[in-house]
Amino acid sequence: MKNLIKNYSDNSLKGLNALVTGCNKGIGLEITKKLASHGSNIIACCRQKTVNLIQTFNDLKKKYGVEVEIYEFDLSDQDQIKSSFEKIKVKFDKIDILVNNAASIQTSSFLMAPIKSAKKLFEINYFSQIYLTQLVSKMMIRKKKGNIINISSTSGIDVNEGRMFYSATKAALINSSKILAKELSPFNIRVNVVAPGLIETDMMKQNTKSEIVDNVLKDLTIKRTGKPEEIANIVYFLASDLSSYLNGQVIRVDGGML
Repeated sequence: MKNLIKNYSDNSLKGLNALVTGCNKGIGLEITKKLASHGSNIIACCRQKTVNLIQTFNDLKKKYGVEVEIYEFDLSDQDQIKSSFEKIKVKFDKIDILVNNAASIQTSSFLMAPIKSAKKLFEINYFSQIYLTQLVSKMMIRKKKGNIINISSTSGIDVNEGRMFYSATKAALINSSKILAKELSPFNIRVNVVAPGLIETDMMKQNTKSEIVDNVLKDLTIKRTGKPEEIANIVYFLASDLSSYLNGQVIRVDGGML
């Protein structure tokens, strides 16, 4: 069975164009690597490209024979999103896969959280994702095919003290994804959500106290934090035809948080 799945998956995404946001590190970078390894051309979107990132993507091109194009823009700026997308359309006549991965986080008590910061968080984590999805889905509708994968969080499902606004943005993304799954399904476009738990990323390490991590790990059936590549594996599954009967679903990848 393993060999059958491996042989199928090697070609399932070959030649498809995948747009991934927040791909300069962590989960986003691993997603680009995973999709490229299965033959997808990558439209890599990030706030700022680095020498290391350029080298990494050049290596992906050579190793897998795919196109990897980097586009820099700030997700909090709608004008930048629009102008960058116009450039993307010149280079790529279709987008088969959209992975909304980029996000920011804020941790503070409700009474001390500035509303201004909350608005900025929603702009990055929610409104920018929806706007980009509007732009991409129009291309998908014309081709009568597409696959949208939104990276949310278990914080959008569970209760996390100190993360009211972050959790709200992720919950909004989950709810909107289910609505989009209904609205876009007549055009052969699927929309699903990945909700990671504690994953070993810079964002997690910088914004989650060690004692909180320890307390969460006690309740997990798998007693460790997750790795970015484990999220990338689920994204690959959702992007491929292996998940062709999945739509409007939220997949928790949380180490068994029961």
